[in-house]
Amino acid sequence: MGMGVEERNRLARRAAEEIEDGMTVNLGIGIPSLVANFIPPEKGVMFHAENGVLGMGKAPEKGMENPNLCNAGGFPVTVVPGASYFDSAMAFGMIRGGYVDLAVLGGLEVSAAGDLANWIVPGKRVSGIGGAMELAKKARKVIVLMSHTNKDGDPKIVEQCSLPLTASACVDLIITELAVIEVTPEGLVLKEVAAPYTAEDVRARTGAGLRVAKELLTVE
Repeated sequence: MGMGVEERNRLARRAAEEIEDGMTVNLGIGIPSLVANFIPPEKGVMFHAENGVLGMGKAPEKGMENPNLCNAGGFPVTVVPGASYFDSAMAFGMIRGGYVDLAVLGGLEVSAAGDLANWIVPGKRVSGIGGAMELAKKARKVIVLMSHTNKDGDPKIVEQCSLPLTASACVDLIITELAVIEVTPEGLVLKEVAAPYTAEDVRARTGAGLRVAKELLTVE
């Protein structure tokens, strides 16, 4: 199931609520890249890119792109005051060293244990794993933004992933157009549901067991 611009932005806005002042954050390609649009500069958040930038700002105005300045996906970016540049080995060293507070990634499947599959569909062309494996395993917190079901209507949140894993037991929070689900040692917990959907609707579209939080929030 494809998501419209409004839904994609809603997911990104919800993920932005998880970002605290002064954090170092890495955004994956796709919906996660929209998260930066919802972070005011006064929060002092430093966005990190695997190609060697810390302190990315929002996308440049049309015609104001710097051909030498892009993110890891190759899209033009701006930088904020205090930004720094380094080579990609240093960028990966920062990830592996645990200096990235939060990674926001896309997903093809997430399992009940928080395993993430987001880099390859067997038989389909793929551009490469990029930094997904390191980020999934080494960021202090991992949020996955994705549609609740795939284009065939099958659940993307499953008991066990059928696609090759990016990393095991790495996801902390899943945000979809239907729900916000927390991964806990006891399994998946439904924390928020988007109106007009109900907890039962979310359960019906989820391929793994789901406990409903005592304080379930319905978001308009």
